[in-house]
Amino acid sequence: MQEKYFEILLKLSKKAFKKQEVPVSALIVKDNKILATSYNTRKSKKNVCNHAEMLVIKKASRKLHDWRLNNCDLYVTLKPCSMCESAIKQARISHVYYLLDKLDFKKEYNKTEFSKANIRTLEEKYSQELKDFFAIIRDKS
Repeated sequence: MQEKYFEILLKLSKKAFKKQEVPVSALIVKDNKILATSYNTRKSKKNVCNHAEMLVIKKASRKLHDWRLNNCDLYVTLKPCSMCESAIKQARISHVYYLLDKLDFKKEYNKTEFSKANIRTLEEKYSQELKDFFAIIRDKS
């Protein structure tokens, strides 16, 4: 099931990529049902909070009519930043699964678990997508 969710996320991250957004996508699952999906829109919406994780939490909260996302899991392509980690904790999400690590200089210990998915083939695809995205952005600068 995890692999299916990450395949969906890779398709969503491509949409972000095409819109010149950092290609990060997220989805929230409850009882094996996808409640919401999203990808970064920070640049296009000119809103620092428009990370995929923040947007998907907002959508899932609307769908459940509650800010508490108890018994929900979040899947995301890149390990969440500290802002998103805080929002995830506040939303009471049970577990976070991410496809790719990033540099993490500070660790916090909390009840929300962050686990790197172990899907090598998708990890390689996504890693290449991130490299391609930033190479294009650097060439335009």
